[in-house]
Amino acid sequence: MGLCFPCPGETAPPSPDLEEKRAKLAEAAERRQKEAASRGILDVRSVEEKRKKKEKIEKQMAESGPPQEGGLRWTVS
Repeated sequence: MGLCFPCPGETAPPSPDLEEKRAKLAEAAERRQKEAASRGILDVRSVEEKRKKKEKIEKQMAESGPPQEGGLRWTVS
C-alpha cells in the first residue's frame, strides 16, 4: 500500500534497445524541427519558393560584380 518499488517477486519491464531508443529520439527531434520551421506559416510551399527566388536573385547580383558608375545619386543639403 503506497509503495514506490515493485514487489520482490516481480521483474522489471524490459528496457528498449539502445539503438531503437536513439532512432525514436532522432525521429522526434526531426519532427520538432519541421514543426518549428513551419510554425505560423499557412502555405509552406510558397515560402520555400520565395526563399529560393530571393537566393537566385542574390546569386545573380553577386555574379554581376560591383554596380557600374553613373547610377542613381543622392545628396544631402
